Amino acid sequence: MFNLKNTICWSNNDLNIKENQSILKETILQGNLVIFPTETVYGIGANGLNPEASKRIYQAKGRPSDNPLILHIADRNDLYKYVRYVSEDAEKLMDAFWPGPLTMVFEKNELVPKETSGGLETVAIRFPKDKTAQQVIKLAGVPIAAPSANISGKPSSTKFEHVLEDFNGRVDIIIDGGPSEIGLESTVIDMTGDIPTILRPGYVTKKMVEKVLKYTVQDVSGTKPTGQVKSPGMKYTHYKPKGEVLLIRGSIEKMAAYVCEQKIKLEGHKIAVICESEYQELFNVNVVPLGSKDNQLQMAHNLFSSLRDMDKESVEYIYIHYLNKDELGYALMNRLEKAAGYQILDL
Repeated sequence: MFNLKNTICWSNNDLNIKENQSILKETILQGNLVIFPTETVYGIGANGLNPEASKRIYQAKGRPSDNPLILHIADRNDLYKYVRYVSEDAEKLMDAFWPGPLTMVFEKNELVPKETSGGLETVAIRFPKDKTAQQVIKLAGVPIAAPSANISGKPSSTKFEHVLEDFNGRVDIIIDGGPSEIGLESTVIDMTGDIPTILRPGYVTKKMVEKVLKYTVQDVSGTKPTGQVKSPGMKYTHYKPKGEVLLIRGSIEKMAAYVCEQKIKLEGHKIAVICESEYQELFNVNVVPLGSKDNQLQMAHNLFSSLRDMDKESVEYIYIHYLNKDELGYALMNRLEKAAGYQILDL
């Protein structure tokens, strides 16, 4: 344990100390902020039943207040305390994917304040698999509202150093759980309509959901929504480094030639490439390899760290190879397209 600018920093092992458990519970019940690891990304959490606590999350992140938070629970039975109705299909998805990286949207009841739900009559709920996340929720004794622990618009945090960079002195407690296992935020699926609808892609893919439900579900995660949204990660600019980001779709050889031309054109500026590790030798500029093109989990694990590295190196122009959108690649490209502001160059 150590203190930085009035923020207490713990390892996950520090949660086994009774005195720390009491401090954590009191901190959350007083409406203050705790950052903790999950298997997807780090979350910035507060008492999800306390309107003022939820407001503090929005303030700390610089997040628009109509962008809903996700309510985290550590016992499946707690779901029924906060929602009006749970369908048979939702039960099937819980059987298959909870605890884990799947968030479901339900009609909320009066216990969940609108400050937590982004002003909506629905609430997104997840039961994380990460043991430290479960311990935090159980110790608090209340559901934890927790979006990703990053300043709004920046790449999500998958390492302790990321949350320290963004929130040192802005939250009460940060718990270091090491690198996130998955590295992408949870899949979000709306269960309030006649047909389940994927709002944000993640580790749990459309194909995996359909295998459980045995019918075709909708997916609106690739569209640009208008008005209020039921899920984080839909409406606003997300995951963006400070530099200008361009996705390049086409053969890797054509991309390498284009980047070579840009290096000459942009002489004196810092440029870099993010691509699959098999291709890094093709470029004559700084390359941050995502991982093997045959290992989507590795690429997901490294994605947000790669984007944050761009800021660490003060890169001004970032060229990213357009990835295969099969399976988990669809979720990867969802994040990269937002990071690029949908700027795509076809070669």
